[in-house]
Amino acid sequence: MALINVKVEKVIEEAEGVKAFLLAKSGFFNLPHYTAGSHIDVHCGKGIIRQYSLCGRPDDRKHYMIAVKREDTSRGGSAQMHDEITVGQALEIGSPRNNFPLDEAAQHVTLLAGGIGITPIIAMADRLHTLGIPFELHYFSRSDQHAAFQGRMQSGGYASSVKFHFGLDVPQTTECLRLIFKQRPTEGQTYICGPGPFMDSAEKIAGQNWPTDSIHLERFSANPALAEGTTKPFTLELAQSGLTFEIGANETILNVLEENDFEAPFSCEQGVCGTCVTDVIAGAPEHRDSFLNEKDRASGKRMCICVSRAAGRKITLDL
Repeated sequence: MALINVKVEKVIEEAEGVKAFLLAKSGFFNLPHYTAGSHIDVHCGKGIIRQYSLCGRPDDRKHYMIAVKREDTSRGGSAQMHDEITVGQALEIGSPRNNFPLDEAAQHVTLLAGGIGITPIIAMADRLHTLGIPFELHYFSRSDQHAAFQGRMQSGGYASSVKFHFGLDVPQTTECLRLIFKQRPTEGQTYICGPGPFMDSAEKIAGQNWPTDSIHLERFSANPALAEGTTKPFTLELAQSGLTFEIGANETILNVLEENDFEAPFSCEQGVCGTCVTDVIAGAPEHRDSFLNEKDRASGKRMCICVSRAAGRKITLDL
């Protein structure tokens, strides 16, 4: 996939531990159009590639905006962005991809953001406001100082639709979520993004009164519970090339393909971005990703090869 060259036009201290980066396209050509919920791959340097949600306004074709929270357990990406990316620096990015699309035909939308999960959610709020679709946005953050884009939400023409929830403990957050999801508006849809425990709780509570297909989530990191359990070796067959490989108990499909100079698309290597999703021709996958929805999992026709495995002795993929 061709990369796009951009320069960092602004670096903004958006909240405590959060920096926003305005990326500019030089020359006469516009940046590719994107829709609310989209993200891009950012090549941060030192071989590090990370996915960040686009949180600017899609009608600005000369700029993309991303926001990055500095993570205490950073694998290198957030630390690199915070410590070494400065104004004027050139970066390479991928074209926008949307694994978290907004239903623009919805009659009512409930948006939930926890912490840095506001990044795709604020783009949805802007779009819903433009379309005139009724919505409410609930933003949960540890404090006022840790909440990004407050000024934008309070002055963006939809301030009355935004509710901030600061400093709630777990029982208080749970009770708040119960009130939010107590009754579903007619044909209502909900979009949720934030830390894993927050999303797990929100999904569980929403599922008590809302149908599964009305609940949409985007995770920034894999659910650790999905990686638990014993792993067993299996045989991988590639339908297009006819090649076969043995995947060891401590190896992934992606690792083995790379070691054998077989190119396959990938990005996050955690099972959250969807870049490596591959069609299954035969055999049953053992899903260990946080990307596919329940319908995809039940069909057994697609899998994330960076983390998922074969449930049986052999699996055949469309590669």
